[in-house]
Amino acid sequence: MHEYEFIKTVEHDPRLVAAPAAVFLATLAVCWVARHLLLRGLEAWTARSQSRGGEIVTKALSGPTIIWMLVLATHLAIESSDLPHAVAAVWAPRLLVALVVISFTMVAGRVAGELVRYWGNQGQGILPVTTLTENLAQIAVFILGIVVLLDVEHVNITPILTALGVGGLAVALALQDTLSNLFAGFYVAVSRQVRLGDYIKLNSGEEGYVVDISWRATTIRALASNLIFIPNAKLSQANVTNYWLPDKRMAVSIQVNVALDSDVDRVERLLNEVGKQAAGEIPGLVADPPPSGAFDPGVGDFALGFTLGYQVEEFSQQYAVRNELRRRVLRRLRAEGVRIPYPTRSLYFENAPAETPKE
Repeated sequence: MHEYEFIKTVEHDPRLVAAPAAVFLATLAVCWVARHLLLRGLEAWTARSQSRGGEIVTKALSGPTIIWMLVLATHLAIESSDLPHAVAAVWAPRLLVALVVISFTMVAGRVAGELVRYWGNQGQGILPVTTLTENLAQIAVFILGIVVLLDVEHVNITPILTALGVGGLAVALALQDTLSNLFAGFYVAVSRQVRLGDYIKLNSGEEGYVVDISWRATTIRALASNLIFIPNAKLSQANVTNYWLPDKRMAVSIQVNVALDSDVDRVERLLNEVGKQAAGEIPGLVADPPPSGAFDPGVGDFALGFTLGYQVEEFSQQYAVRNELRRRVLRRLRAEGVRIPYPTRSLYFENAPAETPKE
């Protein structure tokens, strides 16, 4: 039956489409119930077992299962209808197969991104878990899905590859900055010199914790909780200080000035005692090696200068530790009677010789 004859037949007898429509709706209803039970069962199992894999699969199936429902219902409706051969045997199957391939590609892409994030968080791999690595995994799956779709549709990909090769140079020139940031971000992620969570400072002044490395920019969070977006190309060319390499611990110090007539050995001993006691009480202060006092920078213009050196567990803790150490040192010096001097200057005057009066 040709398309024109089929349309005329339906106009005279609309009951011809009633059976396919009933099959479509019935299949859709059954599939909807089955989908609901499947997802509810997966959610319950995931909640009981605390399985990350179950959570990934549940999220990945929530959308494409709707496409599968529609594909199955449409296929059964077409099989129970008297559609023309060109529609029932050619166009409809190709369209349904394309939808199935696209839906499976969506599931595989989402699962690939989630698995990269999950496995990356479980251990220190070669490639850290960033937006860039997740996107690369998903892009690889999508490219594979496109190749499969073209093969199913019997499309020759050789001319397409030839066209892409010829136009690749023009695209590369047009997207030079974008590609530069993309490859620079990949280099930054693979080199492991800047990792997620590290506290870094650029020679241009920006500093903060590395939050993410995407295809265009690296995001860092400053101590004020502001986000700073640095293009990957600029980051790869900048002088970067990583305060978390090779270790998160950081050496800092505070300076203490006392009066010039103070006993050097006594003051140094007091600083060591304060530091050792504080190491077990102040959060973030490293106990091994213990804080140590030293007569440095030594004799000044109006005071004796001492330095109390110590280490903190990581960069941001230095401020709270420094504040508490200064308070403890000041209280101990006052309790021991050690004077904290004010800046002073001594002025010396010489009597000028009296002038001989002129006659």
